[in-house]
Amino acid sequence: MLAQWRMNNGDIDLTSDRYSMVGGNLVINNPDKQKDAGVYYCLASNNYGMVRSIEATLSFGYLDPFPPEERPEVRVKEGKGMVLLCDPPYHFPDDLSYRWLLNEFPVFITMDKRRFVSQTNGNLYIANVEASDKGNYSCFVSSPSITKSVFSKFIPLIPLPERTTKPYPADIVVQFKDIYTLMGQNVTLECFALGNPVPDIRWRKVLEPMPSTAEISTSGAVLKIFNIQLEDEGIYECEAENIRGKDKHQGRIYVQAYPEWVEHINDTEVDIGSDLYWPCVATGKPIPTIRWLKNGYAYHKGELRLYDVTFDNAGMYQCIAENTHGVIYANAELKILALAPTFEMNPMKKKILAAKGGRVIIECKPKAAPKPKFSWSKGTEWLVNSSKVLIWEDGSLEINNITKNDGGIYTCFAENNRGKANSTGTLVITNPTRIILAPINADITVGENATMQCAAAADPTLDLTFVWSFNGYVIDFNKENIHYQRNFMLDSNGELLIRNAQLKHAGRYTCTAQTIVDNSSASADLVVRGPPGPPGGLRIEDIKATSVALTWSRGSDNHSPISKYTIQTKTILSDDWKDAKTDPPIIEGNMEAARAVDLIPWMEYEFRVVATNTLGIGEPSIPSNKIKTDGAAPNVAPSDVGGGGGSNRELTITWAPLSREYHYGNNFGYIVAFKPFDGEEWKKVTVTNPDTGRYVHKDETMRPSTAFQVKVKAFNNKGDGPYSLTAVINSAQDAPSEAPTEVGVKVLSSSEISVHWEHVVEKVVEGYQIRYWAAHDKEAAAHRVQVTSQEYSARLENLVPDTQYFVEVRACNSAGCGPPSDVIETFTKKAPPSQPPRIISSIRSGSRYIITWDHVVALSNESTVTGYKVLYRPDGQHDGKLYSTHKHSIEVPIPRDGEYVVEVRAHSDGGDGVVSQVKISGSSTLSPSLLGLLLPALGILVYLEF
Repeated sequence: MLAQWRMNNGDIDLTSDRYSMVGGNLVINNPDKQKDAGVYYCLASNNYGMVRSIEATLSFGYLDPFPPEERPEVRVKEGKGMVLLCDPPYHFPDDLSYRWLLNEFPVFITMDKRRFVSQTNGNLYIANVEASDKGNYSCFVSSPSITKSVFSKFIPLIPLPERTTKPYPADIVVQFKDIYTLMGQNVTLECFALGNPVPDIRWRKVLEPMPSTAEISTSGAVLKIFNIQLEDEGIYECEAENIRGKDKHQGRIYVQAYPEWVEHINDTEVDIGSDLYWPCVATGKPIPTIRWLKNGYAYHKGELRLYDVTFDNAGMYQCIAENTHGVIYANAELKILALAPTFEMNPMKKKILAAKGGRVIIECKPKAAPKPKFSWSKGTEWLVNSSKVLIWEDGSLEINNITKNDGGIYTCFAENNRGKANSTGTLVITNPTRIILAPINADITVGENATMQCAAAADPTLDLTFVWSFNGYVIDFNKENIHYQRNFMLDSNGELLIRNAQLKHAGRYTCTAQTIVDNSSASADLVVRGPPGPPGGLRIEDIKATSVALTWSRGSDNHSPISKYTIQTKTILSDDWKDAKTDPPIIEGNMEAARAVDLIPWMEYEFRVVATNTLGIGEPSIPSNKIKTDGAAPNVAPSDVGGGGGSNRELTITWAPLSREYHYGNNFGYIVAFKPFDGEEWKKVTVTNPDTGRYVHKDETMRPSTAFQVKVKAFNNKGDGPYSLTAVINSAQDAPSEAPTEVGVKVLSSSEISVHWEHVVEKVVEGYQIRYWAAHDKEAAAHRVQVTSQEYSARLENLVPDTQYFVEVRACNSAGCGPPSDVIETFTKKAPPSQPPRIISSIRSGSRYIITWDHVVALSNESTVTGYKVLYRPDGQHDGKLYSTHKHSIEVPIPRDGEYVVEVRAHSDGGDGVVSQVKISGSSTLSPSLLGLLLPALGILVYLEF
């Protein structure tokens, strides 16, 4: 094969050092944008002809840096919308991604419902500016094609404070244009609106359902359609809405398609002198044009028809389908054949079997070009066409109404202008196959069994087999052995057993008895009665706040009349289907319409319909498209209204937020009303967060522990709901004004001290806070312990040994803590001994064991040993008998059964030291501990700390 490359229709000079060929591939060394950008294709040729490759375009990607000029600061009033322009630098290709830096790398802006970064132009949009938006912003641009990123100079954003931020209606500033796209690609539409409060964004396809592959981003600003299809073409709309107003935008998506083969050419052989129609059909949008190449050169346009072909027509052909989106190639070789008839590759069968009374076709297929003329003989008799015998156009011989006399030797003769040949075979006549016991119709109920009988007679020299088919499809007994079983007891019997029949098994069953010569068939129908099939054509109409109208078409009753229908619903709050209340309450079996009632307003629903008959509940219909009921004013009041407590000069009001199903509409929130207990005028506050259950009112003139009446109601864009029951709560009390007195400490050990104090007599005390810190720490790092108002002491644990500590106590309530007591200074004791007692011996003496250990000497930074503690306990238990002693030995009773553990540790003012242990038992004079002493004489010990 010879390969030749071209660029922009000109030959490439492969003698240049810049180009080389590797296995037909073109290699460009040190590619240059000015010299090498262009359109390339390859011509491949051999002895049979030439073909041309598809074209490839070589481009060079780039992403220039942002201009070095500083960007001016942007000042925006709080509550107003704002856009920061990215203005990306020159680049290629256009597949850029955009993010925005805040103050420094790599801190990126997080997109949400209030902030949006367009991937179309890179701009940053903020629906309404908040004080927290203050900072320096930079547009960060990345090109995945060339793996390069650049960012702009920082833009200072300065929010200007406003006493009250005014609401303003939604204004869509990010709009999508009409889009032309290719089938199979992913399409992204952007829609973002400025407004205060932040607008909600909704998407829909005008007059049609949304594509099943469509996804909406969490913020709602981006609609993505994956693997878009031709049927997804249409008008798409986004709507932005807040409490002040709404805005809409529409755009059309045009879906077109790359060329795709419907029928393409393949290698073909034709006889010399014959005609050829070579079909080559492609689909696409726009419709592709068809053109042809022969041996790499332009040859024809449109359909290709060749008449009276010669050897000059042989060669390599390429069919090219092309539209504005691309081009596809199909390659094939055309060979022209010319040869005398020959039966070498396909001789006539030596023995042909045919059944008496039937029909047989004896094939005659020599290889010849041009097509030969055919003639037949039986023995010495030449055959001519008649009602009995027919010679086909392709040379085959057909014999009808076969009798025993038709048996014999048959010869096929083939002749063309290049020669002639013949082939011979023998026709043998057999007895016909016939059904002698046919299946009969049956009528059963779901779950029952049925038997289809079938028996046949055939020529004794032939093997007889039975094939069963169901509604025209052959039954595979290996795959479907759960329901179908054959009777193999008798060769002439093909009985079929249908077990545990289901509705899907109803239909026509055909038994075919067959040999290699002929076959005979008989059929019967099986009726399976069962629960109804699914209703069809479900439609939802006349959507109200609490009801919708449903219509459907009757499904199959499966041979038992439908007695009633049930409407079922599913909401976004649950994955379970539930029976709906309906009008009428009972939907008779002859009805095909009803109304679902008592629905939740402004709730997304799916519906389905289920039919019932005397045999059971049927399959549900296909679920309807999701619909949302109309909104309505709330009719449920918040519960658990209460509150109180909080910080000084605050009134804290709480309630249980209403769940999503009770919102009933958009822009849901709460109205909180409160007044002094004896007051006349209610003060009302709007809370717009639907998930909150708390409101704190601050008033510097509010007196502590003042009684208030409070109530809460819900609202949405359709109106207000009812108020809750009125609750009485108190405003926050003042923090205690007195400090605890008579504060004292008692050092318990190296890690514990006890603190005590006198009660504060103020009624507003709800507890006490003990603060303590080490002298080498800062007071700001102090630890805190809280106790109730009924306690007057606390234990401080996990302290550092031999360390100076400071302690103070405060009285507290829900408003805070009062002034501290005098600071008390104290010291923890030195740490307990770190060395365990070394057990010297464990000796049995009469009814007791004598355990002896070495005296423990404390280190200079440890507490002096004042004695020893010995714990005598059953092995595997934590509790036992505790002994104290100043000696270096102790006697313990011999265990009556099982093993006991003796644990010894030194005791000091700083606490208990490390433990040594030994195991003893009543069955041995000495049982060294597996955890403690193994060989005392060798000093092998394991120490466990308490």
